[in-house]
Amino acid sequence: MNEPALPGVEPLAVVPGQSQFGPGVDAFDARVDELLEHLRGHRVADFVFTNTTHVADFSMIWHGIGIVRGIAKGRPDQVIVLAALLGAESLLVNQGVKRLFRRERPTITGDDRLQVRRPSTSSFPSGHASSAVFAAMVLSGWDGPWLSMLWFKIAAVVGISRAYVRIHHGSDVIGGAVVGILLGLVGRRLARRWAP
Repeated sequence: MNEPALPGVEPLAVVPGQSQFGPGVDAFDARVDELLEHLRGHRVADFVFTNTTHVADFSMIWHGIGIVRGIAKGRPDQVIVLAALLGAESLLVNQGVKRLFRRERPTITGDDRLQVRRPSTSSFPSGHASSAVFAAMVLSGWDGPWLSMLWFKIAAVVGISRAYVRIHHGSDVIGGAVVGILLGLVGRRLARRWAP
């Protein structure tokens, strides 16, 4: 017996428990979506997560942070290094890792109640989550613990926003965060070498 669809969600073309990543991941994704559904429709939550997803498109939030931070610290070299590393990370994830999986998104255009940009790549891993964690890793290599905490909190909100607007499964966000950590370890070393 099929469960009724949640409001604003197109029916999935896959059979629950038989997707690419198996029943355990399907159950995790369903639980994350169910938890987020309790927030959807709340004016503040919709505003925060929808706008976060918009400003994180093309890593704009991280480029903006890099510019403001670079001006404040008098470090234009770090602005350039962060921008270059974000570009390389995006290329690796979107043209490399995502092509290995080709996972379908939970919806094509996001939740009907929220307006988001329609992505052109596959679902796994989340590129927004990956670039967010990657940027937080690079920035934390330059900054102290207090600013580092801020970068990772922003990264967490970016990742959650992608599942909130139903452009990604919860497991896509987790996968993106893991990819962001792995690439971020390399990116942090390069950043410290090129702009100590």
